[in-house]
Amino acid sequence: MWQGKAVHGFLPAVSPNALVRISREVRRWTLHHRSDKSLEELAAIYNPIIRGWIGYHGNFYRTQLRPTLKRIDLYVIRWARRKFKRMVHHTKGARDWFDRLRRANPALFAHWPLCHGNGRTSGAV
Repeated sequence: MWQGKAVHGFLPAVSPNALVRISREVRRWTLHHRSDKSLEELAAIYNPIIRGWIGYHGNFYRTQLRPTLKRIDLYVIRWARRKFKRMVHHTKGARDWFDRLRRANPALFAHWPLCHGNGRTSGAV
């Protein structure tokens, strides 16, 4: 109640069940086992799917997708640790490599502009 009046707030966002389905789909990709592919090839394979999720589920409350889509980043780091043997035992080194890669190619994966923007709220006045 606000000043004696009933107030209804509704912010349409992706449902929890949809987030679980997306998360399971990302896990099913087994991206970290695709060390025979280059990162550009992986991006070409998975970007249409990621763009579809962002376009469909992120229509109103896009930031709700961030935690789920950031799981893809964890799989990319695991992919790098399998692909590049110097990173096998160096998780922090792999994360540092990932941060450098993301800054050098900010649009390689479709979810990077959404999840790793410049730290500011986009579109705010």
